[in-house]
Formats: sequence, structure tokens, C-alpha cells
Amino acid sequence: MSASEENSRSGAQSKDEKTIGGAPKNLMVPFLLLSLRGWNVHGYELIQQLIKFGFPSIDQGNVYRTLRQLEKDNMVKSEWDTSTGGPAKRIYSLTDAGEQYLKSWASSLEQYQSMLDRFFTMYTGFFIPSSMDMYRTDKEKKEEK
Repeated sequence: MSASEENSRSGAQSKDEKTIGGAPKNLMVPFLLLSLRGWNVHGYELIQQLIKFGFPSIDQGNVYRTLRQLEKDNMVKSEWDTSTGGPAKRIYSLTDAGEQYLKSWASSLEQYQSMLDRFFTMYTGFFIPSSMDMYRTDKEKKEEK
């Protein structure tokens, strides 16, 4: 194997190692899809919903690029709304393919939630004494050692 092939291969391996079991790459996507479930929404309203979900900072350009990509992927569709007195605005809605993709995301996120629950249970266990530990006397603890 040549040095360039080996470098390419090791680069691919390190990239794969960073993506643990297909970890979500763009967490905004399921939140956008969920926000569109059941109703049609303007981009501005989607951004406001992302803020309510707890996204610390929103790059509006990134939201609209993501929506355009979701539309190209047939997950979302949009139409121009000219019913208001102001300029026309796009209204986004979820497609059937988007609904299926949302279900896939929900399943993946449920697995991650389970992993995170286990992580924090273990993590807090290191800092918070177990309930049995709280009821033992200092003498019992010393005898155990």
C-alpha cells in the first residue's frame, strides 16, 4: 500500500471513529421536521420554534439552507404565500417521506437518550453517594474498609 493510500485510509478511519454508530450530524433537522408535523409554517416561525426548543444560537441562513436541502430531498415542500399584504413568504410543510424520516430520527434519538440516561446515571453515581450509603453509620463504613 502506498503512503498516500495509507494516509487516505487512516483519515477515513479517524473520520469513521468520530461518527459513533451513525450519530446524528445535524440535530436541527428532526426539530424542523417535528415543527412542520401537522401544520404549514413560515421560515421565521420555524426559527422561533428552534429557539423555544432550546437551540442556543440560530444561524438563519443555515436554517434556510437546511430547508432547501430537505426540499431537494423531498422531505419538505414549500409554496409561496401571497395572502398577506406584505411580501410573499414561503410556507413549508412536511411530506410523507419527511414523516418517515422523522420517525427514523425519533428512533435514533430514543437510542441516544437511553445511552445518555445510562451515562448520567453512572456519572452522577460518582458524585452522589448511593441511598444505601447515606443510611450507614461512619463506623459501618470504616468496618467495611
